[in-house]
Amino acid sequence: MIGAVARRDVMRGAAAGAALIAMPGALLAQGAAAPSWPPIAPISRAEREARLARMQAELRRRNLSALLVEAGSSLVYFTGVDWWRSERTTAAVIPAEGPVLIVTPFFEEPSIREMLDVPGEVRVWQEDESPFAVIAGWLKEKKLDAGTLAVEETARFFIVDGVRRLLPGLKTVSGAAPVNALRMIKSPAEIALMQRANDIMIAAYRATHGQVQAGMNGNDINAIMEAELTRFGGQRASSSAQVGPGSALPHGSKERLKVAEGTVVLMDCTCTMHGYVSDISRTFVFGEPTAEQRRVFGHMRQGMNVAMDAAKVGVAAGSVDDAVRSYYEKLGYGPRYALPGLSHRTGHGIGLDVHEPVNLVHGETTKLAPGMCFSNEPGLYLPGKFGIRIEDCFYMTERGPRFFTQPPSSLDKPFG
Repeated sequence: MIGAVARRDVMRGAAAGAALIAMPGALLAQGAAAPSWPPIAPISRAEREARLARMQAELRRRNLSALLVEAGSSLVYFTGVDWWRSERTTAAVIPAEGPVLIVTPFFEEPSIREMLDVPGEVRVWQEDESPFAVIAGWLKEKKLDAGTLAVEETARFFIVDGVRRLLPGLKTVSGAAPVNALRMIKSPAEIALMQRANDIMIAAYRATHGQVQAGMNGNDINAIMEAELTRFGGQRASSSAQVGPGSALPHGSKERLKVAEGTVVLMDCTCTMHGYVSDISRTFVFGEPTAEQRRVFGHMRQGMNVAMDAAKVGVAAGSVDDAVRSYYEKLGYGPRYALPGLSHRTGHGIGLDVHEPVNLVHGETTKLAPGMCFSNEPGLYLPGKFGIRIEDCFYMTERGPRFFTQPPSSLDKPFG
């Protein structure tokens, strides 16, 4: 996800957005022509400060001196700084005690300060200077240079290596555990933003479906969908439409096949709302579905139900995938990842990133807990023929899983 300097819209408060948690999809009844959804606030400064406090408590509990985070979704999560990765290092160091450090090129400082949403110090480096020396110098000042630095798991090697070379007494370890412990559990405000993004996505799908015509290829459909997502207020819109046999490839084919009578079209689309992602797939047939297409759709749709039934608070995330795969194997698919069948995991975590820890995949032992968010997408793929994938995301509550959006019940009403 590439960040950009963006002005935040004036919003009337988080309460309106949080209320959406109780009524997923309800706003869509207003129709596609002129959406008038209430404003929804981005994550507040108070919530980011609370995240930092929890992270610092986690660092102290684990006897870690600080956490290094470079540009990316975790930097947004903790500081509000939405920046892209390049050869020029922009990063944060979160100490176990005290204010955050942000390191960035001198000429980027005004933009960084504009976005910084928590108390912190900004230190800069010039084009002929080393950002690693700035980080190392700060760690020495704070007497953390002989401690243990946790590194956010997506940080690039050259940054970590640059700091370590200057501080031979510094120990570095993975920061995945403390970061994921916080990011996996979404707050009501985060879930409200994801709900809005999902509502926008469903509205855009419905508006797009009626515009698909014979002779179009996937790029034509993508252009329509991305325009509709933008029109409905979605940010960073993305669409991938696969036609005919290309739908049997989970992430598509380079072949640009055209829509014709009886053709399967599989769409996988995303958009964001203040950084939080919706990820929904829909499959439809242009014209009348065949008996085989209907049968596979029915199997796949029941696979989603199996996943929801298996997703209980306290069970291992991998058991959800196991339940779906067991059901499919009884129908003659697979076994395991073999085709025809389900060649990928049942679902993935989602939030600020489209794919986040943890996954609904065999062997994943992390226990499901309230606030976790996942995709549910146990697609079925018949190589050389077609694929059927419906993907809707859900979040865990104390009572179990709850969909953000309602999956369609049949190929005759593929958008509900």
